Amino acid sequence: QTGGAQKKATSTQVILAGGAQAKNIFWQVAGNVWVGAGSVMQGILLVKTDVAFVTGSSLTGRIYSQTACTLQMATITQPV
Repeated sequence: QTGGAQKKATSTQVILAGGAQAKNIFWQVAGNVWVGAGSVMQGILLVKTDVAFVTGSSLTGRIYSQTACTLQMATITQPV
């Protein structure tokens, strides 16, 4: 849970360990979310404002945004 914005720098990864699964990870963000090119994100995004996934970024999870969701050639995969 974050009180402000969340930025994922270019070419960074969220790595789940210890048997964690993307479908069980929740990111509650009060601001906006920006995911840079080549970055990998995992989990369910609950975002108060907007979400932007730049070209080449990816998400294993879901996005729930109250205002907008911008996907520039990003890959979104439903978690299993």
